[in-house]
Amino acid sequence: MIRLHITAEGQTEQEFAKKVLNPHLALFDVYVDARCVLTSKDKRASREYRGGLLSYEKAKKDIQNWLKEDNHSECRFTTMFDLYALPDDFPGYEESLREADKYKRVEVLERAMQQDIKDPRFIPYIQLHEFEALILADPQQLDWEYLEHDRPINNLKSMIDGQNPELINDGPTTAPSKRILAEIPEYDKVTAGAAVACKIGLETLRQKCQHFNVWLTALEQLAGVKS
Repeated sequence: MIRLHITAEGQTEQEFAKKVLNPHLALFDVYVDARCVLTSKDKRASREYRGGLLSYEKAKKDIQNWLKEDNHSECRFTTMFDLYALPDDFPGYEESLREADKYKRVEVLERAMQQDIKDPRFIPYIQLHEFEALILADPQQLDWEYLEHDRPINNLKSMIDGQNPELINDGPTTAPSKRILAEIPEYDKVTAGAAVACKIGLETLRQKCQHFNVWLTALEQLAGVKS
């Protein structure tokens, strides 16, 4: 049995890990726990504030603290961070910018992060380009949360037709989340993101999102159990 701790960029990724990844990975004897990355502490009030990837150094410290807190051989650790708006203090950041191939770019970043954390239990993962790429794997499922939005959803389907959702560019107005918001201004990542991804289902997400599939396959193999 493996206990997998996921450091998530925000609440949507945390909910996705708990509601979608956990029941699936449990079939492989991998049990998921997730928490948002620590952003700040109020020592006087004994409070922690989590959510939002503000800097690599903050994320690194939070990951390393969790590694120390649960220093057991059956534990594994991973991340779910977005490539879009990734802080520029990430290890390998400048090198990654020289890669035109986005898959190679994220490979450079993940490899550099793994080398920097220096723990064999750590498996870095950076989502191409952000969580909403998973939503665009099947935009039709947005209708579960946004009724009577047939035209905006059809616009998204036409926009994505034939494209690899992981390779939709990361411009400030054309990133996956920006495209969804342009059609459905009331789209709320926190309340709808994980629910829509759940409706889409892991099979479709894996077929449409290559890098996500590679990560999930690696997680399935952690305990050496075949479903």
